[in-house]
Amino acid sequence: MLDIKWIRENPQALDAALARRKAAPASAAILELDTRNRATVTELQALQSRRNEVSKQIGGVKAKGGDAAPLMAEVAAIKDKMAALEAEGAKLGEDVRQLLLTIPNVLQADVPDGADESGNVEVRKWGTPKTFAFAPKDHADLGTALGLMDFNQAAVISGARFVVLKGALARLERAIAQFMLDTHTEQNGYTEVNPPLLVKDEALLGTGQLPKFAADLFHTTAGHWLIPTAEVSLTNLVAERIVEAGELPMRLTAFTPCFRSEAGAAGRDTKGMIRQHQFEKVELVSIVVPEESAAELDRMTACAAGILEKLNLPHRVMALCAGDVGFGAQRTYDIEVWLPGQNTYREISSCSNTGEFQARRMNARCRPPGETKGTRFVHTLNGSGLAVGRTLVAVLENYQQADGSIAVPDVLRPYMGGLTVIKK
Repeated sequence: MLDIKWIRENPQALDAALARRKAAPASAAILELDTRNRATVTELQALQSRRNEVSKQIGGVKAKGGDAAPLMAEVAAIKDKMAALEAEGAKLGEDVRQLLLTIPNVLQADVPDGADESGNVEVRKWGTPKTFAFAPKDHADLGTALGLMDFNQAAVISGARFVVLKGALARLERAIAQFMLDTHTEQNGYTEVNPPLLVKDEALLGTGQLPKFAADLFHTTAGHWLIPTAEVSLTNLVAERIVEAGELPMRLTAFTPCFRSEAGAAGRDTKGMIRQHQFEKVELVSIVVPEESAAELDRMTACAAGILEKLNLPHRVMALCAGDVGFGAQRTYDIEVWLPGQNTYREISSCSNTGEFQARRMNARCRPPGETKGTRFVHTLNGSGLAVGRTLVAVLENYQQADGSIAVPDVLRPYMGGLTVIKK
C-alpha cells in the first residue's frame, strides 16, 4: 500500500507511475475522498473544542445559580453531530483504505518501459542448450511413456490441471525439493520454516493478493484461504511487529504445496505440468532494512539461479518491463529455464523487491540501531527458489535420452539412493 502523505504531495507522480503500468490515473479519486475525510476530522476537532468550552461554561453558570439549560442543549446537539461525523469519518477512512489497497506499487525508475512480456530485457544468460541427436520430447510425453506420470487418472480424481506422479518420478520431485532446501539453508543462509497452508483474509491483504486477486485463490467454507505461495505465510511472520534491527536481514525458506485457480489462464499450458491448480514450490523471503533491499534482490536472484547452475540447466535472467511487473513489486527479475521439448525458455522463478508496499499493509516495522522510539517500515522481498514441478519438467526434458529414459543429475543422485537412470 502506498503512503497517503506521499500521494497528497505527489499526485502527478502517482498518475505517471500508474501510466507506466498502463493503468488509469487514480490521484483525483483518492484525494477527493481523502479531502472529505480530513475535513470531517477537522470539523470533529472543532466540535470537540466547542463542547469542552461549553461544558466549562455550564459549570460556571450552575455555580452562580443561573439557567444552564440552553448550554446543556447545545452540548447535547454537539454530541449528536459528533456521533454522525464520527460514523461518516469512519466510512470515508475505510473508503480511502479500500481504494489504496487497489493501487499497485510504484516501479523503480530504471525498470524498463514496455507494455507486456515482449518488453522484458535479458540481463544475463547461463549455459548452452544441449543439441540432441534425436527429436527431444516434452515432459508430459516422457513421463507418460515411463508409466510414472498420469494426467488421465488425476482428471478422474480432481479434474483438469492435476497430475499423479509415481515411483522414481515422485521420488525425483522430492529429491529436487530436498536439494533446494539443503542448498538454501546450508549455503545461502536461509532459515527453513514449516508454515501454515491455510491463512486468514488479513494475511493475503498484507501481501497484496487480496482484494485484487481473489478470483485466483481457493477459499474454504470455514473462511480460510489456501496459500497461492508460501510468500504469504513467510512474509506475515513479521506482520504487526516491530523487528529489532539486529534481527535483520531475516532470510526464510519453505517447501510447500501451492494452490491457484488459474482463473486467467484458460487455454494456456493445458498440457503437462507447467500450469496446475496444485504444485510444489520452495519459496524464498527476505525481510531487510530499506537501504539493503536493492542488493538483497540481486542476492536472492543469484541464490535461485544457483540451483539451476548446480543442476546444469541452461537459463537466463530477465528484467521485467513496466507492463509485466506484478502488482506489489517495485522491480522483478524472472529466471527462465531452457525446455528443449518446447524449444524455448520458460519462467521458473520470479524474484521481486516490494519495498515497503507489503510492510505498510501488514504494519511491519523495524527499529533503527541505537533508537528506542522511532520505527521504519521494513522492506520485503520474495522469490521462487525454485518452482519444484517446473524444475522437474526441466530435468526431464534436458536429461532425456534417446530410449526415453532420464539420466539423474549428479547433484540429485544422493537423494535418489544412488539411482543414475530412470527407466520404464
